[in-house]
This record gives sequence, structure tokens and C-alpha cells, in this order.
Amino acid sequence: MGSFDLPHSSSFKGGSETFLRNVFENILKTYLRKNPTAKTIWELVQSLDNEKICYDHFTFRTLKVDGYGIDSLSSFFMDYGYKIGGGLDFPKKKLRVLWFSPPDVHVPKDGHGLGNGPLPRIVIAEVLVDELSPESQGIIRKYLKPEGGKQAVLSSTLESLIWEKPTWIDFKQLAKESEIAAWTLIHGYTLNHLAFAVHRFKHRFSDIKFVKQHLEEKGFKLNSDGEILKVSQDGLLLQVSSISERLPVTFADGVTETIPASYIEFTQRQVLPEFKDVPHDEIKEFHRREAFELDNASNIMESTRFTTKF
Repeated sequence: MGSFDLPHSSSFKGGSETFLRNVFENILKTYLRKNPTAKTIWELVQSLDNEKICYDHFTFRTLKVDGYGIDSLSSFFMDYGYKIGGGLDFPKKKLRVLWFSPPDVHVPKDGHGLGNGPLPRIVIAEVLVDELSPESQGIIRKYLKPEGGKQAVLSSTLESLIWEKPTWIDFKQLAKESEIAAWTLIHGYTLNHLAFAVHRFKHRFSDIKFVKQHLEEKGFKLNSDGEILKVSQDGLLLQVSSISERLPVTFADGVTETIPASYIEFTQRQVLPEFKDVPHDEIKEFHRREAFELDNASNIMESTRFTTKF
């Protein structure tokens, strides 16, 4: 997908691991506070067999204009040792995605959650604003003032937009061309979704097919683009995601409409063929399938599809 034009990562510096984990905790709290259905699923996972949560990745959306793109978030995480793992391009969506692998930190044998569990991968998407129509570019640039993206991480922890809330008229017009751009304009740097690491669960939820069945039995709406259970071509990456619930939002011009919020995902990474003989209790993350799959990712993004055409 071409060369990566981001600064090289450094090892842990500029702060402690505890601070990084606290940032993640506050990003999570904001996400759960804003998304009742995702919170219900998150609580369900913990309640079943007293399961201990581990995360596969956290995903954000950005707008590539005047310093608000991928690097507005990635620079913070790279200062704490995150490294670029790879990228995906979605020309039809006018979207670019980079994912970042976490630093190597000590995790206790029973470590879990964000307190002392494995750190999640970071996935950051950016809408390629310059490839949108002049009208859509004008709407985005009207709200995103130069240099404001420097406060991206703070915004994601505070449940607050860096820019002024858009009007319903602008939001509706932008959504006609790019639903992802419109979603980002109203939700900003709020976590788009988190993904559980199914392969790290200890009980029934360690099988993603059971996860799918259980969520369906509980009546949760699941993303069926492609299939509900999305499987990579090599069969080693399996993913299931919910559909974003629609929540009321009051826009700057006083109009209140229900629009898609965030969603939640389950990811299972299978053991690579060359490590199939490694004893189960000795399997580490590097023994498993890494990275992401273009088709899976494209379909999962549709979890925030606007079912109503404005």
C-alpha cells in the first residue's frame, strides 16, 4: 500500500506503562458510557463463567485533513512503543487504515483487562478527504480548524469533540457521499469499536461459534455483511461484530435525529500451521495469525451503516 509516512516508534518513554493503561481505561469508560448495547454485551462476557476479558484491538476513525488523520492519534501510542504492523486500503470507501502492534510488556500469567492484561492492537482509519467532492471537503474543513488534531487522545477520553458540533444539514449532506466521514464528524475520536480476543478466553466464549450462537439467542443484532461469522481466506482469522445501535443526537441547528453509534467485535486468531504442535498452555500471541483481512474489515465497517437514507 506504499510507504508509511509516519515517524518511527520509540521504546517506552515520556511516561509510564501505568499512564498508558489509564488512558486506555478512560477511552473504554467513554465508549461504554456512550454505547448502552455495547456495554450490555461487555458485561455479558464478564458474567458468563466469571470470564476475564482480554482485548484484541481498539479501533478509531479520523479525517485526513490539517493534522486530524491517523498521525493525530498514532503519535501518542508510538511514543509508548507501539509500532506500525501493516495497513489496508479501501479505494471505494476513500479510506486508509493502519494498525499498530503493542509494545512488549510483562503480563502476569492470569493478567487480564486493561489493568495488567495484554495491551490491545490499535487500528486507525482515516477518510481521504482530498478524494471527496469539493462540497464534502468544504463541509469538513468548515469544522476542522488547522492544528486542532493535536488534542486527539484527550478528546477520546473526554467524550468531547475537538471541533464544533455540525449542523444536521451538513451532516446529512456529507453522509450522502461518505457515511464514514459523517460518522466521524459527529462522533470524533470516540472509540469506533473494541474487539475481544476470543482466543484468550478460558471458558465457553473461547469458541467464536459459541459467541455467535449465544449473542443471537440473546437477541443482539449482528453484522451479516458477507456472513455473520467472517473468516479470512486462510481460515485463521475469525470475526463477529454487532450492529451499531442508533442513538439520538442533537445537532448544532437544534435538530435531533437517531444515528449509528459504536459497536463491539469478537476476534479469534488461530494458531499458525507451523506451530500446531506447540502445547496449548505454551501458545503465545506470536504463535497465532497476525494482521487483518481486507474483506473481513470492509464488511465489519458496515456495522455503522446508516439504514435510513437521509
